Amino acid sequence: MKYEINPLYEKSLKKFLLNIQQYFKQNNNTIHKARNELKIISYNKTETVVKAFKVPNIINKIAYSFFRDSKAKKSYKYSHKLQDFTPMAIGYIEFYKFGLLNESYFVSEKFNYNFTIREPLLDINFPDREKIFRAFARFTLKLHDNNIFHDDYSPGNILIKKENEQYTFKIVDINRMKFFNLNENDRAKNFAKLWANNKILTIIADEYAKYHKVSESFTQQVIYHSDKNKKIKNFKKRLKGKPVND
Repeated sequence: MKYEINPLYEKSLKKFLLNIQQYFKQNNNTIHKARNELKIISYNKTETVVKAFKVPNIINKIAYSFFRDSKAKKSYKYSHKLQDFTPMAIGYIEFYKFGLLNESYFVSEKFNYNFTIREPLLDINFPDREKIFRAFARFTLKLHDNNIFHDDYSPGNILIKKENEQYTFKIVDINRMKFFNLNENDRAKNFAKLWANNKILTIIADEYAKYHKVSESFTQQVIYHSDKNKKIKNFKKRLKGKPVND
């Protein structure tokens, strides 16, 4: 095995991390299961979210073993660059079989969020809806000003907690991150996967523009990239005979 643990949790959670396969198998509190599986597991008075990555195919086993970081390791490394924007990372661990990566896990502290941004995007009667979108725009600007581009900036990966009439945002699913100096087009493009309507995108772009100098076409750029993403996704759905979304 290979692992790394946040020094803050060395004493309290090292045993948990080293035996994560056993704890994960025994726990039934799954919160997401698709390609990867996430479970909430409590240990030593700490609530954690454990992400078990899908066992890679043979080509990726070789790649992750010798040529590039596994998704679990990337998630842990990126979390340190994103410590103000993501739940606290606890550690990652990799298990090898016949010298090749087999299973891998990423562990973070559970962030007690109230909802994701998906809910206000879909519910026109959601309380504080516009206030949330404007706060989200300012949060995104902080990401961008820190040279952070979340390559899967989609509704389910944006967690929101209401505290004293203010909204705190955290991002998850962070193994697909890019770190570079974003230009205006990059900033506009990063909203494309929200699958928001043009009215919402206009609110977000308007708030963003209050705090960062952009051209007059910024809102149109945001809408353009959103429409382009929707067309691509819907085209792929049509090819598979699936219903499309607006």
